[in-house]
Amino acid sequence: MKKYVKVTVTFDCDGDLIPEYIVWDDGRRYRIDRISDVRYAASLKAGGAGIRYTCHILGKERYLFLEENRWFVDAKQ
Repeated sequence: MKKYVKVTVTFDCDGDLIPEYIVWDDGRRYRIDRISDVRYAASLKAGGAGIRYTCHILGKERYLFLEENRWFVDAKQ
């Protein structure tokens, strides 16, 4: 299931988007510790495709997608 989320990003000197925090609807905010990969990919769990950021949050690997102009993660129902 796609879960659309708020994302705090910065632009680096080259104009690339660097996501820094994911913010859930209830206000919980998670810092992205590290991004290990960025590529165009499909979400096999939730459907849809976009730029996939492989993020490390609290020691776990998670995928964050930028689909057109919206951010989403694969979420449990």
